[in-house]
Amino acid sequence: MKKFKEWGLLPKVLIAIALGIVCSFFFPDGLTRCFITFNSIFSNFLGLIIPILILGLIAPGIFELGKGAGRLLLITAGIAYLSTILAGLFSYGTCRLAYPSLLGDAAVSLGNIDMSAHELKPFFTIEMPSVMSVTTALVLAFVFGLALIHLEGDTLRNAMRELREVIFSLIRKVIIPLLPLFIFGIFLKMGAEGNVGPVLGMFLKIILIIFLMHVTVLVLQFCVAGAIAGRNPFKALVTMLPAYVTALGTQSSAATIPVTRAQAIKNGVDPEVADFVIPLCATIHMSCSILKIVACAYAISLSLGLDISFATYAGFILMLGITMIAAPGVPGGAIMAALGLLASMLGFDASMQGLMIALYIAMDSFGTAGNVTGDGAIALIINKIKLKNGNAGSPESRPVSA
Repeated sequence: MKKFKEWGLLPKVLIAIALGIVCSFFFPDGLTRCFITFNSIFSNFLGLIIPILILGLIAPGIFELGKGAGRLLLITAGIAYLSTILAGLFSYGTCRLAYPSLLGDAAVSLGNIDMSAHELKPFFTIEMPSVMSVTTALVLAFVFGLALIHLEGDTLRNAMRELREVIFSLIRKVIIPLLPLFIFGIFLKMGAEGNVGPVLGMFLKIILIIFLMHVTVLVLQFCVAGAIAGRNPFKALVTMLPAYVTALGTQSSAATIPVTRAQAIKNGVDPEVADFVIPLCATIHMSCSILKIVACAYAISLSLGLDISFATYAGFILMLGITMIAAPGVPGGAIMAALGLLASMLGFDASMQGLMIALYIAMDSFGTAGNVTGDGAIALIINKIKLKNGNAGSPESRPVSA
């Protein structure tokens, strides 16, 4: 049991999916409804906590990024955000072109499933009305974050930091440990109702498409960085591979910082530049994470007949790029930070969010690895800008997260 607790989130989720499917063949309806009841309560709890999560994570991220920001820091943040948004748009365009033919019957079959129709219902539910809407939480987070940049004194800043620590603790000690049980309940219910086959068929195809998009995005990032910095992009990308492999094992951008920094310096990046670009980008550069979220969300939206227009997804991607700043340093943190936008902007209910979590975590380590590898490309660009314009001073860094 002790060794099981030390396992990463991905193995636990994969085991939960497999057990959910297997148990659906012989669990009596009464026992299955017990897990469905837990899922109902856990879903309502997530709905309650998501607006507080958004406020407690995004506001500190904004004012810590802005406080004492130097010119190079602002440029770095702008490039990281642009890279993240372009990756999201690339994912949307690729999915729009590829999914109808590649998913084929899997998407059609999933589309015939009514995700909101509970043939097996929970024994009871506990309503947990949220204290504010997701939109209200986002607006308040931006207002507080921007205002605290210029506010004298640290009382309110410290309060927001402490709220962030409470949220971090809640995610690490409550939400993340319970996620495998939540996903077990989702697949147990789908298996009991005969809906698991189409979902798994779509899962495998989506994971393959996402991996190919990850590789493409990294090549494009280093081609741009190589053109700007005057370096061979493929040689620079190969040099960053130790950071990629390390991130696969740790599933944390923060834990990979020493390796990412060392490989960036091997690529010719000035150590002073690497010292602030790598930790900063570990927090705000989430290109491969947003790519995964958009790809998974588009597949579910397409299959269930939800809005997949460019206008809807463009707004979602722009907001998601900012929300990714809130992704805490735990496996699966990015998808937890994105749940509010999935519900408010794309109309995802609890079952759809559960599928999103399962899909995302199945590729979580690859997304983290892609993020940190792309940090090396941004470091090359910032290093060239610094060399061209002279020493602009070292901006303050900020706490890091994955």
